[in-house]
Amino acid sequence: MKKMAVFASGAGTNTKKIIDHFSEKTKNAAVSLIASNKQGAGVLEIAKNENVATLLIEKERFFRGDGYVPELRSRQIDFIVLAGFLWKIPVTLITAYPRKIINIHPALLPKFGGKGMYGDFVHEAVLQEGENESGVTIHYVDEHYDHGSIIFQAKCGIEPNENHASLSKKIHLLEHTHYPQIIEQVLNNIN
Repeated sequence: MKKMAVFASGAGTNTKKIIDHFSEKTKNAAVSLIASNKQGAGVLEIAKNENVATLLIEKERFFRGDGYVPELRSRQIDFIVLAGFLWKIPVTLITAYPRKIINIHPALLPKFGGKGMYGDFVHEAVLQEGENESGVTIHYVDEHYDHGSIIFQAKCGIEPNENHASLSKKIHLLEHTHYPQIIEQVLNNIN
């Protein structure tokens, strides 16, 4: 059974969907750890309710220290999933988990990615540009924001009267539908 760590900064809706997906006994992996950089984040309450261990990440150690690699290794973490985690992943961690860290982005990369492009900022940018579609991108994490190799994309249309709240709803539905399944597919291809 592979052990997953989910890194999240917010409410944790994607994390909950991932936990639920992998809680079936037939799955070959489970969420063993939820790591957050925000004390009081909703995702930590989900961890408590689901009886999943937590790790509160401190900025200095994460970026200038060991990147929590010894902590993750001691917990036998095989794979890392970013689910609304707002910090850039340090090279130390990327090196320790090559092609074993994935992220979901609420737009069709390479458009609308990069530093500061998360949540409603992305949806507002998509609408301001007059795009006729948006979607989600699941990708491997490398040393640049929203840059790693793309694993999967799902699209949705944008209506003429769309606003960031209605687009956000569509994007969340795509995330919740596809992310757990794509994580499972990626895990099935890891030795």
